[in-house]
Amino acid sequence: MKKTMSLLLMGAMGLFGTYAFAGSDREDTEERMQKSVEVLQSIMSTPDKGIPEDVLNGAKCIVVVPNLLKGGFIFGGKHGRGVASCRTPEGWSAPAFVSVGGGSWGLQIGVEGVDLIMLVMNEKGLQHLLSSKFELTGEGSVAAGPVGRQTSAGTDILMNTEVLTYARSKGIFAGLTLEGAVVEQDNDSTRAIYGHNMRFRSILSGRVPAPASANAFLRAVSEAGHQAHVAENK
Repeated sequence: MKKTMSLLLMGAMGLFGTYAFAGSDREDTEERMQKSVEVLQSIMSTPDKGIPEDVLNGAKCIVVVPNLLKGGFIFGGKHGRGVASCRTPEGWSAPAFVSVGGGSWGLQIGVEGVDLIMLVMNEKGLQHLLSSKFELTGEGSVAAGPVGRQTSAGTDILMNTEVLTYARSKGIFAGLTLEGAVVEQDNDSTRAIYGHNMRFRSILSGRVPAPASANAFLRAVSEAGHQAHVAENK
């Protein structure tokens, strides 16, 4: 009898632990989406030091990895975790969750609160992102994005580079060279929000309805271009 009760108790504790872990994952992922909203809302707060409007409006997808440095990306070799959305004929897709690991920084920012923005600029970059795992290798794959009103000087970059990368520190965006980083699907966060694993391609192609918890993030993505236009014309 005691053995049976012990087994039942252990089973109950294990089940509770599973639910608690799932709840924690969901809370962490929802908090990441909220932090990504804050990053997006600040993209064009200073037009001369932000991501140019035409760069943002020309992006096929946007990936936000908030608090990257706190994740030990530079110093510990760990990975950051972020949120992605891509343009579809019906608007921006439901969010897909990514992890970013490895690679080297072309700009070392030794302060807390560094956020990473990746803009997927062409069809080749889009297909790489939809593959659920790819490496930023340079040579047309990734480049530091132009800032402020530098777009005229970076026309070739805009046309030929798959992914433009930016770092944000203290509200200011700077182009970031980030080569060798691996971007892949964050399965734990995907399960936490959608209830089960789903392919990147299904989510980012617009075939998956967005959960209510993603409304603020998607609204921030769609409004970012409008914010850029207003900021530039002040």
